Amino acid sequence: MAGRHVPDWIDSFLDYTANSEPPESFKLWTAISVISAVLQRKCRLEWGSLTFYPNMYVVLVAPSGKARKGTAMGFGSEFLEDIPVNLAAESITREALIGELKNATDHISYTPGDMEFHSSLTVFAPELTVFLGYNNHALMSDMTDWYDCRSRWIYRTKHMGTDEINGVYVTLFGATTPELVRTTLPLDAIGGGLTSRMIFVYEGRKGKTVPDPFLSDEELILKQQLKVDLEKIHLLKGVFKVTKGFVEKWTEWYIAQEDNPPFEDHRFSGYIERRPNHAMKLSMIVNASRTDDMIVTRQDLERSISILEFTERKMVQTFSGVGQSRSADITTRVMQEIAIRKSMPFATLLTMFHFDADRKTMDAVVETLRSMKFIKTSGVGKDMVLTYAKEESTEDVQTESYRSNATDKGDA
Repeated sequence: MAGRHVPDWIDSFLDYTANSEPPESFKLWTAISVISAVLQRKCRLEWGSLTFYPNMYVVLVAPSGKARKGTAMGFGSEFLEDIPVNLAAESITREALIGELKNATDHISYTPGDMEFHSSLTVFAPELTVFLGYNNHALMSDMTDWYDCRSRWIYRTKHMGTDEINGVYVTLFGATTPELVRTTLPLDAIGGGLTSRMIFVYEGRKGKTVPDPFLSDEELILKQQLKVDLEKIHLLKGVFKVTKGFVEKWTEWYIAQEDNPPFEDHRFSGYIERRPNHAMKLSMIVNASRTDDMIVTRQDLERSISILEFTERKMVQTFSGVGQSRSADITTRVMQEIAIRKSMPFATLLTMFHFDADRKTMDAVVETLRSMKFIKTSGVGKDMVLTYAKEESTEDVQTESYRSNATDKGDA
């Protein structure tokens, strides 16, 4: 296979989309999802008795109109249009989706005379609610089953017969809002089942304001280079190998992360349990992003862990309004406004939410946020000013955490 045009596909995708408004995390996970889609079930990593595939379920989450979710996903779709991957319809019944997965069946030969079937399908859902529907337990159960890439998945048809799909591989890339998370997913499904297999990428606002999002000549050239290299990534097939450095880092991190979860929140208990699976899948993706050798190194694992940690800093905000408290929803919306504005008078807050909450409720919300150390307050009564108290990492620190170290060639 001929050499790559860019040293790292994910990094170059971020460079290509630099002059756009979505936050960096949305663009990062768009690049990851694109690679996950094109690798298909042709690639895997064998770990003892376990086999990992690079499919992922990624959901961008942001308040409506705040963070350019659709723009970020649009960057991904324009690269998938030219690659022979199977894309599911955005609005589809469960039966039709099963039919599309079955029709996606293809074969791959790893060695002469050795043929293997796989059914690889990408669900690209800019409106996740439209795809999942409301409390659609049957579809969510199917998606949960498909995540583990079963060699054979058997289902019963309408006419009481049975059929099967060989080599299941489903990648999900979707977007939604915190409000729709609360209304679409059953409360008892939060924390387990399908949601525990999802990477929720939360942002409260767009990355920056770009009045002239036009591509320069250099960016147009880079776009073509990315398309050519993505075709090469799509040609990868076989088993990923790991280096000694990978094994050492994995052992160290796997043991340590069990006693040091990224957050204490029962709604993410299932995610934390599957966190090593996400790291393993990501390691294959970031390796394919930079090389064709399919040898996963310590560098790839460290980068995967950094990407997860970077994303986890805001992940819990996805479900911040999900719970038994009657004021959970209003508290979440107030948190979003304060995080975006950084500082605002209490009187403005009362005016903004006067249709949803009375003065007594808003006093309780403010006291809750103050106890959480989410805000600081000055003044009293309606003259009180609320100030966002959380520190956010600088762009330089963020970039250092998830960019590839192009000069690192191995496990040194």
